[in-house]
Amino acid sequence: MSELGELYQQVILDHNRKPRNFYEMEQATARAEGFNPLCGDQVTVYLKLDGELIKEISFVGSGCAISKAAASMMTQALKEKTKEEAEKLFEQFHRMVTGELDENSEPNELGRLKIFAGVRDYPVRVKCATLPWHTMRAALEGRETASTEDIGPDISSAHISA
Repeated sequence: MSELGELYQQVILDHNRKPRNFYEMEQATARAEGFNPLCGDQVTVYLKLDGELIKEISFVGSGCAISKAAASMMTQALKEKTKEEAEKLFEQFHRMVTGELDENSEPNELGRLKIFAGVRDYPVRVKCATLPWHTMRAALEGRETASTEDIGPDISSAHISA
């Protein structure tokens, strides 16, 4: 296994075992529930907004290691960001995991989120990685739910455990 592959696996497993910002936020000003019916991943994203600023963000849910790690790292990346910055990061992340963005040659703000670039090599995992992001976006837009069925064509009908 390459060094990058090992790092990828270590970071994913660490965030799966000890997810950051994993709690139900009682004073949330926005929230949405996300569901991937193909594999059963479920996530609820909570936001505390101060105008256009994401003051606090958390999540709860269950699912595979990729989904939970993506939610954990997303909450770290978006805390203290504006809605506009969150949307920009969402677009960059989505383009990266779907293979539309070369994170090493195109300007981006992905930082540590680049660890998910390898997901594009496993199309069945793209919806796992993007579910928390689509759920966060739904919360920002005032929608109550997000489903992977609403975010593009089925990539696969199988879900491989992490």
